This record gives sequence, structure tokens and C-alpha cells, in this order.
Amino acid sequence: MLKTKFLSILLISIVVFHISGFSQVNKPANKLVYVFKITDEIARPVWYKTKKALAEANAMKADIILIRMNTYGGLLETADSIRTGILNSKIPVWVFIDNNAASAGALISIACDSIYMREGANIGAATVVNQTGEQAPDKYQSYMRSLMRSTAQATGRNPDIAQAMVDPKIHVEGVNDSGQIVTFTAQEALKHGYCNAMAENITEVLRKAGVKSYTIHEQKLTAMDKMIGFLTSPLVAGILIVIIIAGIYFEFQSPGAAVPILIAIIAALLYFAPHYIEGLAANWEILVFVIGVVLLAVEIFAIPGFGVTGILGIFLMVMGLTLAMIDNTYFDFSSGATAKLTEAFFIVIIAFFISITGSIYLTKKLFTGKTFFGDLALVATQQKDDGFTSADISFHDMTGKTGFTNTMLRPAGKVIIEGMLYDATALTGYIDKGEEIEVVKYETAQLFVKKSKNLN
Repeated sequence: MLKTKFLSILLISIVVFHISGFSQVNKPANKLVYVFKITDEIARPVWYKTKKALAEANAMKADIILIRMNTYGGLLETADSIRTGILNSKIPVWVFIDNNAASAGALISIACDSIYMREGANIGAATVVNQTGEQAPDKYQSYMRSLMRSTAQATGRNPDIAQAMVDPKIHVEGVNDSGQIVTFTAQEALKHGYCNAMAENITEVLRKAGVKSYTIHEQKLTAMDKMIGFLTSPLVAGILIVIIIAGIYFEFQSPGAAVPILIAIIAALLYFAPHYIEGLAANWEILVFVIGVVLLAVEIFAIPGFGVTGILGIFLMVMGLTLAMIDNTYFDFSSGATAKLTEAFFIVIIAFFISITGSIYLTKKLFTGKTFFGDLALVATQQKDDGFTSADISFHDMTGKTGFTNTMLRPAGKVIIEGMLYDATALTGYIDKGEEIEVVKYETAQLFVKKSKNLN
């Protein structure tokens, strides 16, 4: 009797264990789905958001990264960076095209492991255009065709269709007519392998993908993240460069004014700090810019004329500002295309030009005429005919006297005449240090000299 009861309990335990184990085995594992949006123009702030999303998803050990997309495109360089980040992701990346994935958006979508589209959504039209909307030269189209083709190959999609989204000359049988760029509707994308399934929302995307148990984590950007994204946009970066250069210009024009250089320092902090946090600007790039400013100041205040030091200072300033905008390690641009360097360089050069010309214009407007700042500058002139003179009469008597250059005249510098040190300017060309000179004239409070003919 006891033996029978023991066997019955053992049998029941075995059955319960198997049932329990079976239910555990067949219970779907809970998936962590990291969701973030690309709903703006494809530019640097979107790349910052994408990098943050990929890093957070990896740190959280997410199972799926899901992009909710609705964009008409944007900058090719930024789209290429995002595409590369997605292709290199160890976590599967899916995209749900809520409405549009045009141009750069199409490139990013094709880089994803799975594409889901809402009814009425579109993908394609990836021809490269300039700021005016005109088609860019063929070398840009060729690069975009290559990107689209290689991306489609990497994700197992028809590369010919990807190229046809860029070049209307590419004809794909059964997909497009010659002379037409490919842009798919959701139904067409589904038919030709550019859409895994159609869905109306993220919940339906996961259901159609066979994900039954999941937890969604949506990206949350902090105020600092939004500020960094804002300050690193090309437009804002360009404006900050204008303010930096204008502040330095006004400070050099009125040494000791303090306010212009303070504004320039604040603008420089707002420019370099976000790029430094984002990992684009390195310490040495900031140092290059600072050295450039120092060299320019030395040229203006310590060395007569304007020569190699000033030119080198300007060059280093431009280089520091340019390299701070792009990802590189000691001139190693393997992680970024040459186009990024070109874009950054032109932003800096244009900002320099606007800043200098604008500063000169504002100087004339603000400090002359009947303005609030007009009284800060003396605009009245005291004519020589009225008896006004700032020159010691003895300087006029120095014409014809000889001496030696104490520094190189380029064309301004120092000379020694009768044991006294004077400021002087070479009448023509440069005069080396130690050369014998002769005073030609005294004009505009300046001695003008030339090489003496009485050379031994």
C-alpha cells in the first residue's frame, strides 16, 4: 500500500515537472526593443542622436533597435555616417517608415536589417542635389550609386534597384522605365523585397515580425543632448565662427576694450565644447586654434608689418576650426570622407569672409556718424592749413640724414639715426637689418627711408 502511494506521488511529480518544463521552454522570451526617431532633416544633430541610440542600446543589451522614420533626406555625408553605424551594429536594426524615406532617408533605411512601411509611405528618390534643388554633377551621383549598391548588397537586397533610386538611366526590368528614378510605395517595396511587411504602428511591426513578448524603451534626449545637437549643426557652427572672428577683430582694432574678446571667448566655448563632447574636437585641434590666435596677435602688436607669422596664425585658426567639425585622429581621415573635410572647410572660410567684411562695415556704421557709438570715435579732422600738427618740427629736419636699420623693415621697423632709435618705413621693398639707410621724407608722422647710396 505504502509502495503504491509512493509510486503514485513520484509519477505525478514527474508529470508536473515535464508540464512545467514544457511551458517554460515554450514561453516566449521577453525582447528589449530600443526605439528612436529620425524625423528631421538628415544633418549632424541626427547623427548625434543615432550615435547616442546605438551606444545606449548596446549598454542596455537590447535585442532590437527600431528606427521610426519620416524624412525627406538631408546631407549625404551625415547619412553615410549613420549608414555605417547601422551596418556595423551587432544588434539588429529595423526601420519603420511612418511616411517618407526619401534620398538620404532611403540610404539609411536600406542599411537596416528589416524594413517595415505604413500604407501610403514611400522610399527612394535618392538623387544627389545641391542647395537649389538642382541635380549635382555625376561624380556625386556615382558616389551615391556606389553607396546604395554596396548597402543593398550588405543587407541582401537587389543592388540594381538601389542604384535605380539614384540614376534614371539605370533600367531594371519589371521595376521602372528608362529615364525614371525609382520611388516605391509600400506595396511596390513589399513586392520587390524592399519591405518586409506593412504595418500601421510599432506594435503591429513587432507582431508581424513574430515578437510576442517585448519591452519598448524609447530614446529620451536630455536638455544637454538637444543643446549639443543644436550647436553642432552647420548653420549654428557657422554663426559661432562669425562671432568668434568678429570678436577677435574688434579686440585687435581697440585693444583693451574687453567686451569683444569676452564675446569671442564665449562663442569659442559654445563652438568647441559640443564638438569636444561629441568626440569630434580633440585637445590638439583646440590648441592649434589658440596658437593661431596668439601668432596673429604677435604679428599685429609685436612685429611691424604683416608677414609669415600673421599668415601662419590665420592658417592655424582656420585649420583648428575646420578639423574640430569632423571626426579624425591626427589627420587620419579613414573614418570620414573627404567631402566632410571640404564641407567643414568651406563653412569656416565663408564664416571668415562674412565676419571680416561685416566687421569692417559695422565699424564704419557704428563708430561714425550720428549713432549711439558715434561719440566713442573722433571723426573731426584738424587740418595742417589751420595750423594743427602732431609732429615735432625736428623730424622734418632729418631728411637727408643717414643711419642703420635696427630691425628688418617689412616695410616698417626700427632704425638708428645719430644714436637715437626711431620708427621708420621703407619707401620701397624690404630693407634687411644692419643696412645703411637715408631719410627721404617725414610724412603722416612717419619717417620714410631708403637704402643709402653711400655704401662701402
